[in-house]
Amino acid sequence: MRKNAIDIVTMGCSKNLVDSERLMAMLEQQGYHVEHDPEEPRAEIAVVNTCGFIGDAKEESINMILQFCQRKQEGSLRRLYVMGCLSQRYLKELGKELPEVDKFFGKFDWTGLVEELNISTKYKVQSTTEKKSNNSSTRQLVNSSTCQRHLTTPRHYAYLKISEGCDRHCAYCAIPIITGRHQSRPMEDIIAEVEWLVGQGVREFQVIAQELTYYGIDLYGEQKIAELVERMADVRGVKWIRLHYAYPTYFPWALLDVMRRKKNVCRYLDIALQHINTTVLQNMRRHITSDETYAFIERIRREVPGIHLRTTLMVGFPGEDDAAFDELLAFVRWARFERMGAFAYCEEDGTWAAKHLKDEIPDEVKQERLSRLMRLQQKISAEVQAAKVGQTLRVVIDRREGDYYVGRTEFDSPEVDPEVLIPLNQGTLRRGCFYDIRITEADEFDLYGIKNPQ
Repeated sequence: MRKNAIDIVTMGCSKNLVDSERLMAMLEQQGYHVEHDPEEPRAEIAVVNTCGFIGDAKEESINMILQFCQRKQEGSLRRLYVMGCLSQRYLKELGKELPEVDKFFGKFDWTGLVEELNISTKYKVQSTTEKKSNNSSTRQLVNSSTCQRHLTTPRHYAYLKISEGCDRHCAYCAIPIITGRHQSRPMEDIIAEVEWLVGQGVREFQVIAQELTYYGIDLYGEQKIAELVERMADVRGVKWIRLHYAYPTYFPWALLDVMRRKKNVCRYLDIALQHINTTVLQNMRRHITSDETYAFIERIRREVPGIHLRTTLMVGFPGEDDAAFDELLAFVRWARFERMGAFAYCEEDGTWAAKHLKDEIPDEVKQERLSRLMRLQQKISAEVQAAKVGQTLRVVIDRREGDYYVGRTEFDSPEVDPEVLIPLNQGTLRRGCFYDIRITEADEFDLYGIKNPQ
């Protein structure tokens, strides 16, 4: 075992990753060495930052904890801690089932882990109003203007979390159970973090939240996402801003005006729509109809020409009969989403749907519908990508892999979207730098291109 070494493993979404990065910085400031080597783990302390969103993610987190429990039983690990969404939601149950874990922390009290390790920290934790989450853990937001981060992403991009929680209460979603009500970070705090990150070499920002269009209502009495993004865009050194996890109802249309005017705000919007059939949407408690959804997509594409939309859809939710699913297929053919993911409904305990709706669609029907939907999207994606052949696009280089430099356009978020492959014979391309690349070839996922002569 390596003394004073801590292995921090992050499960789930990029919002968890931000918490892990802040924890890493705190620990390193106190002399701990943070490392992760899955092949030859040597750290004497391990921290698992868990996800508790859906069944598969929960199972993945549990399996990771069990791996470390085995290491502890074998004597190759001295202490084990668990934090994040899963332990926020199932704190008592996990404590009984996993006695090998030294201590569990939730999603908002993870700074207590620093105290648990008997570290005298210089960092201040800014408590907002004395709210309690649904499992009675005090909610806290780390003041990022005083708390640095250990970036685990490539140096040129970072995730920027602007809020926690969600007030939407969709029927199927456990997020409000885990995170509680929406809680915005102060705008000055966020801008200070952006300026600090730019100073560390970050040029591209993935703005994330459970629901970013709600930003500001709790602090300022109105939606402030457009103002926040505009202020971010004005920070010297910010090259790209990309927006994730919006909500269609009461959408802040001023945000599209900022996207049009500010060249460094990517023409990209990640906005989960879930379905198109009005009955299914009502069952989901989404507060939007089919006609309103069509009008919503039309307006976005009209106001921001060339925008790429990423969405998530769900099949098999209670009330989705064959006609409703056919309606969903027709909607996807019409909308031609540039980026789309989908999943089959799985009942989550504690949600409104679990309490009030019967999950009666057989799993084999759900999976068959999911396969049909994704086959359709695969065809659309191939056509969308093929249409880019011959265009010259601005590309940021992420890495070198095999015989190619690998980069992304403004329409591509890291790890989830297609990439651009440029042959090594195009000369030296530096990671984190932006180049004009002429697209020469496309497949259903990735683009291929060559560097435009300067």
